Amino acid sequence: MSGLERRETRGIFPDLFDWIESPFSLIRTAAGQTMRVENYVEDGGIVIRAELPGIDPDRDVEITVAGGILRIHAERHEEKKNAHRSEFHYGSFTRSFTLPADTDADEIKATYDKGILTVHVPVPKAAKSETKRITIEK
Repeated sequence: MSGLERRETRGIFPDLFDWIESPFSLIRTAAGQTMRVENYVEDGGIVIRAELPGIDPDRDVEITVAGGILRIHAERHEEKKNAHRSEFHYGSFTRSFTLPADTDADEIKATYDKGILTVHVPVPKAAKSETKRITIEK
């Protein structure tokens, strides 16, 4: 789906998601593994949910903010078993998101429940302001 199609399906909040769609919004590992995420607007902020089953959030997940980029990094460690076949993905999983200007990193909260990591990013007031038309002077 192209960026244009995504914008058409967003309804009344098209501009709030533009900060998520950046060249840095997805980083694949060498094996092409990614964590699956979804995002939406809720209660005056952006919610990012990442599917991360089978990990210890205290030991295997790191969420950082630097230079206006929120980075979620997780590691799933392989258990040594005598299995003949495995479709589980092991290794590093990283997703990065460009934050809106003036986001207060201290206000970002994260929880983990039943294999889902949820990150709440408050949208700064400037990012929620109305569109203003600028007239061109002649």
